[in-house]
Amino acid sequence: MSRMERRPSEGASEGGRRPFQKKKVCRFCKVRGLTIDYKDARALRPYLTERGRIMPRRISGTCAKHQRVVAEAIKRARNLAIIPFTAISM
Repeated sequence: MSRMERRPSEGASEGGRRPFQKKKVCRFCKVRGLTIDYKDARALRPYLTERGRIMPRRISGTCAKHQRVVAEAIKRARNLAIIPFTAISM
């Protein structure tokens, strides 16, 4: 079997390709009234994983410009103890 051939069991579907997924749109570009503030912990929560890490923009869907601002706001909130650095494990 050559490199280009696939077995029927490989891949997500019969064609061997992943199903089409809709491109995510930046929330901050879509709704002009939204602001990113380090003091608003509730607004920053969707951009953190359950372990407390900053979510990458390919997953969160934010544009590069707003991802930089979100990351900076999260780092400021961490330093002021508004958001924990890591998840509390018990």
